Amino acid sequence: MRLRLVATAVITTAALAGCTNGGNSGTSPTPTSGAAGPAAVAYMDKVCGAASEFAKVEKTVPKLDSGDSAKLKADMAAYMGQLADAFTKSADGLKNVGPSPVAGGEDAVNKMAEAFTSLGTVFGDAKTRIEQADANDANGGLQAAGEAIAKLSELADPLRDLKAVPELQKATQSAQKCQEMQRLNITPTS
Repeated sequence: MRLRLVATAVITTAALAGCTNGGNSGTSPTPTSGAAGPAAVAYMDKVCGAASEFAKVEKTVPKLDSGDSAKLKADMAAYMGQLADAFTKSADGLKNVGPSPVAGGEDAVNKMAEAFTSLGTVFGDAKTRIEQADANDANGGLQAAGEAIAKLSELADPLRDLKAVPELQKATQSAQKCQEMQRLNITPTS
């Protein structure tokens, strides 16, 4: 019973994260006068394309209707692994977008990559803890899943580091992949 309660809390957190973090989080850049240069827009297309790779990785939320705690543990470990892979894929993409045409852009993108890398590590560690935990110990592995999912708030605004680079922030308004990313649900859903 306790295992089921912890698992329910973990999945509820994931579902809430999916509802609150997807699409336009209400923190979109404030338009300023003038348009961003074409080089900045092209660069932001690369950045947003890399960051949104997360949404393209298959992520299957475990079902809670199973009375088999060992299966639930295995499914939750697989889910944590899928999330770790998704974050890592976006981080790798961000690290490879190339030089910024705007001063400060590379620093902002590197911070974004670090955030994705950190989250990939958190979910990878959670997967390991779940795999190593006793399936009947609700305070073991599944608690690790809940802790990892709580970290998803760090992605509430994946482009927040661009606030320090106004031209790139402005370019997100014209970059097609940034507009697509705003419509994507970049966190897991139930």
